Amino acid sequence: MTTLSLATSPKLDPGDLDGLRDWIRANRVAEIECVTPDLAGIARGKVMPAAKFLREPGIRLPTSMFFSTINGGYAAEGGRINYVDPDLALVPDYPTARAVPWATEPSLQIIHDVTDSEGNPFPLAPRQVLRRVSDLYAARGWTPVVAPELEFYLTKPNTDPDLPLEPPVGRSGRQSLGNQAFSLSAVDEYESVIELIYDYADAQDLAIDTIIQEAGAAQLEINTIHGHPLRLADEIFLFKRLIREAALRCGCYATFMAKPYSDQPGSAMHIHMSVEDAQGRNVFSNPDGSPSELHDWFIGGQQKYFHDAIALAAPYVNSYRRLTRGWAAPINLDWAEDNRTTGLRSPRSDPAARRVENRVVGADANPYLALAACLACGYLGMVQKITPRSKVAAEVDSYTRARDLPYSLLDGIEALKNSEDLREVLGHEFIEVFAAVKYSEYEEFMRVISPWEREHLLLNV
Repeated sequence: MTTLSLATSPKLDPGDLDGLRDWIRANRVAEIECVTPDLAGIARGKVMPAAKFLREPGIRLPTSMFFSTINGGYAAEGGRINYVDPDLALVPDYPTARAVPWATEPSLQIIHDVTDSEGNPFPLAPRQVLRRVSDLYAARGWTPVVAPELEFYLTKPNTDPDLPLEPPVGRSGRQSLGNQAFSLSAVDEYESVIELIYDYADAQDLAIDTIIQEAGAAQLEINTIHGHPLRLADEIFLFKRLIREAALRCGCYATFMAKPYSDQPGSAMHIHMSVEDAQGRNVFSNPDGSPSELHDWFIGGQQKYFHDAIALAAPYVNSYRRLTRGWAAPINLDWAEDNRTTGLRSPRSDPAARRVENRVVGADANPYLALAACLACGYLGMVQKITPRSKVAAEVDSYTRARDLPYSLLDGIEALKNSEDLREVLGHEFIEVFAAVKYSEYEEFMRVISPWEREHLLLNV
């Protein structure tokens, strides 16, 4: 039985500092982690004694936090704001307070919103980008509902990046090497990690719908309970850290790389989406139970705009290694009612649960930005009444059909920058800075000479 430093989380209303104070004292909380996601989805912030937080809730961090690259540098074209580097204020969102069950002493983490010096929402903050899109839905009387499915691999510890990854040794003493999709025995191999994931999730009041073995060696998937996009993005943000911590405490790594192995399937974050009206009715279904025009237009928006939004859902060079033929990942934006080879799918369901699944998004994506991208495309489809392409029959293999997704991160960034409609929905300043960060990461990647180049070019060209 795992002993957790803190096994429960508070249930707070917005602005409820008094309720937080009482809970901290009752549970003898020692530290508060003030966190906010950066553009990569990494938790940035500060840790402080709980007593100091109660005296001075909210912290300040430099603007350059949102110009940082995944390799530890900064965007080369950040502009004046990146050099002057003014402070931003982090404002606690009290209902997001969660236990830090792996901490050595009782601790809480609280997700924060970000404001500028005048108290305005900061447009580069991923939570604000997603909130901006959600507000567009609300202005039309709609509420988007989402349910992400997050895939990841467990691996042996890997401290030398020049060496390939290996699956961890399971409780049987053997490594998983082949396809064991949906195998309960394969899940049992990593029982210690999964039990700890459940324990941590319970402590953080995070609901898990199911955990399954996916197609790859030691590849697992966590399914979440559907809900509001901001709440689900917060949950995925918390789940990623939680899963990594559980794996480390069991002597292995958990990775959300889109394509960690050359000979195994990649890891996706499939996103199921629907939209409700003010009465809570699913607008994707007509009163007679048939698919509505809004359902079709939502798909039409995905097909027209997601090519241009893909950098938000596949944000690294490695992401596009997953989106290739032969590895059970989509290469186009075909849609079907029940066909997993298409990029867009309407799963079998009753009319009240009719939804659209985007299967292109990678597990490496920032959940806030991936959800914002998917919902932005659907929103544009609904308001512009975009008719989708003809649906693909259930028996057609879309993996063999024409590709209509970008081949590389650079292509994706260029497409995003040139989409005026997406810039309007997501924010011009956000798109410019996101692109600048990605250009810097791409240039850094291009400085690395790969084994493939040495093998095939060294003596042949």
